[in-house]
Amino acid sequence: MTAARYIDGPAGRLEVLFNRPAAGTAVRAAAVVGHPHPLHGGTLHTKVVYRTAKALASVGCAVLRFNFRGVGGSEGRFAEGEGEREDYRAALDYQARRHAGVPLWAAGMSFGAYVALTAASADERVERLLGIAPPVDRYDFSPLRRSTRPKYLVHGEHDEICPLARVQSLLDELPEPKRLIVIPGADHLFTGHEALVGEAVAALFANS
Repeated sequence: MTAARYIDGPAGRLEVLFNRPAAGTAVRAAAVVGHPHPLHGGTLHTKVVYRTAKALASVGCAVLRFNFRGVGGSEGRFAEGEGEREDYRAALDYQARRHAGVPLWAAGMSFGAYVALTAASADERVERLLGIAPPVDRYDFSPLRRSTRPKYLVHGEHDEICPLARVQSLLDELPEPKRLIVIPGADHLFTGHEALVGEAVAALFANS
């Protein structure tokens, strides 16, 4: 992992961190990971975001995780989701330029899952979609209903923000291919279960 740096975003610079595959490993895909809600403490350093980035790098992804506008060293102010989708698209564009010729993967946690999955669902460069603790009853995830790309969801059994049953209901409406991984005993932030999220992400993509 390199030191923090910045890329250009639509509201100013965006603070980013990179996780890369092991030396000598071919880059399989370029991924972007979005973090939980900026007004509730979410940052690129959120434990599950960190674990997800590490897991994706372990299966061959060049990973960019970043702070949405107004968080950490990123410029701008919170923009109710629409601006954050613009930030996410800027990060995808950066990864597409930096890693030309490999597919993009889009990932995010909680609010970041909403941003990532809705920003990337219609982007033909994006091959796979990963949502961790998606708050499906707080935001509009309807763009996923039109996506035939592989969709992977990871959710806590006891998520207090968005009950598992609501996520299962959304999943039932989505076109294949799709998969849901449930982390037993976990709440919305996967408190005490963060490592299991990383293990689940790595297992999802290790042989697929």
